[in-house]
Amino acid sequence: MRRHLRIFPLLTALITVFVTSANANPQRWKSEWPSTDFSRSSVADWSEIMSGGPPKDGIPALNNPKFHNASSETRISPREPVITLEIKGQPPRAYPIRYLTWHEIVNDKVGGIPVAVTFCPLCNSGLVFDRRVRGKLRTFGVSGKLRNSDMVMFDRETESWWQQAIGTGIVGRHQGDVLKQLPSWMESWQQFKARNPQGLVMDQPDFPRAYGRNPYVSYDSSARPFLYNGELPPHGIAPLMRVVRVGKRAWPMARLNKETVVKEVGLVISWASGQASALDTGQIGKGKDVGSIRVRDAVGRDVPHDVMFAFAFHAFFPNGIWMIQ
Repeated sequence: MRRHLRIFPLLTALITVFVTSANANPQRWKSEWPSTDFSRSSVADWSEIMSGGPPKDGIPALNNPKFHNASSETRISPREPVITLEIKGQPPRAYPIRYLTWHEIVNDKVGGIPVAVTFCPLCNSGLVFDRRVRGKLRTFGVSGKLRNSDMVMFDRETESWWQQAIGTGIVGRHQGDVLKQLPSWMESWQQFKARNPQGLVMDQPDFPRAYGRNPYVSYDSSARPFLYNGELPPHGIAPLMRVVRVGKRAWPMARLNKETVVKEVGLVISWASGQASALDTGQIGKGKDVGSIRVRDAVGRDVPHDVMFAFAFHAFFPNGIWMIQ
């Protein structure tokens, strides 16, 4: 079961919003979430939590994926996006969006560091987190719920709910805890492979999915985001314009692909063409070129960041700083 955006999207959204708002009550969720402590929450209004369509684990997260050498990969087309993770002393790893589109979370371990590689298609948010919370290992799954159109994750050990775009516990025992974000970035498969011919790429999962297909056709050309009732971004920025978020600052992609390199607030943000949008055409590898971003500090170290849609940045950082010039 998937979130469907292609058939009567406005009608679907209106019906879902109405039904979800009417049923936004923790007492109704207890049968599905018996171990979640709903008395601990930072959610101001339960109607902020909406069903994305699938139930708990309806989108199956992946655990302990297999990898193979980048040089032997033949299924991924050159412009397809991957999330790149480089941990010192370990071969670089690529997590293809063709798989994350259908699974959204990968629980992995790299060089002794347990990581959660996450991707929310509705916000274009791709983040990697350390899975240790207060010294305890956590394993993450997809709750099937959305807040501000962003995936709500949960950990299997406590069934606390986590907001993917900010890596923060919002409901349950871990309410208020923050996951450590690790430096990672999205780039094309061709860019990863050229730089890391001996790197590793995640193997295709053993699930009956149309890997390489995009179930969110033309989503990033939409006038409004799906299942979102919040304010739209300021400064005339389109809701589904990609922005580069570092902390509470956001650089619109329109500025970055024009200037290609921006040096501000101790950061060097570079843009390079060659990465296809995963949320455009039916075949991911044929999507429009949205470019690849790399964020480093003044001495060249990679900096944790995100490339998300403008509406999501405004929703989670309403007082954020827009770096528009």
